[in-house]
Amino acid sequence: MSPSRREFLAGLATTGALTTLTRGAHAAHAFFDTPPAHSETHIRSGCAAITWDGKDTQAIEEIAALGYAGIQLRANVVEEFPDPHALRDLLAQHQLTFVALSSGMTSLDPALRQQQLETHARHAEYLQKAGGLYLQLVGAGAKAGQTFTAEDFKLQGQIFTGIAQRAAKFGIRTGFHNHMDTIGQTPEAVDAILDAADPKVVELELDTAHYAQGGGDPAAIIRKYGRRLLFLHLKDVKNAATKSGYEFAELGQGRIDFQAVFAALHEVRFRGWGVVELDGERAGSSLTPKESAAMSLHYLREKLGVRG
Repeated sequence: MSPSRREFLAGLATTGALTTLTRGAHAAHAFFDTPPAHSETHIRSGCAAITWDGKDTQAIEEIAALGYAGIQLRANVVEEFPDPHALRDLLAQHQLTFVALSSGMTSLDPALRQQQLETHARHAEYLQKAGGLYLQLVGAGAKAGQTFTAEDFKLQGQIFTGIAQRAAKFGIRTGFHNHMDTIGQTPEAVDAILDAADPKVVELELDTAHYAQGGGDPAAIIRKYGRRLLFLHLKDVKNAATKSGYEFAELGQGRIDFQAVFAALHEVRFRGWGVVELDGERAGSSLTPKESAAMSLHYLREKLGVRG
């Protein structure tokens, strides 16, 4: 066991947090924190299964055991659980809310527009039958050095709108997920896409780490789009000796000021889900996905006053 992993586990044991984090799903529906008396803020704790790299049954069991209230799954569950009611029942058994389905990327290619509309609409229908809440959409992928025009941003907003309108027929709300290496990478691009999309059906799913790495201030965009903020991916980012020059990290291990992020959430009286996520390569990490998720939840509780 490496020193970092040993120190982390020892720290949890010393504070009693390891016991708290593994009590099980009986505490799964507690709120993240107790907001000030004047605030209407309610933030609930979710965790994304992406860190488990497709081992979704294990992810469901371990995320529930840690005490998270909700889970985000990727579109592979449509094949893994062909009957959405079976997934609904499994999540209910573990007292987990199906917060969101990662429906995948979109394309600006007009030849693919109808096909991708139908695909994401099927995902929305599946999500509704599985008892889920939100559909996550990512913009078109970007090649190294690629630039986009105002017309591209407008088209991306229109594509999101068309999919979201179909999803709404199933009672599913749609979030635009800002993401590195896509059309929605920079703060300016996020603004342009949101401006082009219908605000009645396309909301913002803010990823704190992707937004910071893309050059933005997560707290500032929360204040700007507070009423249009659907839910968040809570993730940290740090510089690294990798090809990209950065890597995502557990909360508190990078450069994001989560005190400022949570202060902004309180200012806009956000009511919704904060989904802890750690995607991307984890080369060199000695933590298991469960330990990683526990580390982020421990940070939220100990450093940000999270209760539940």
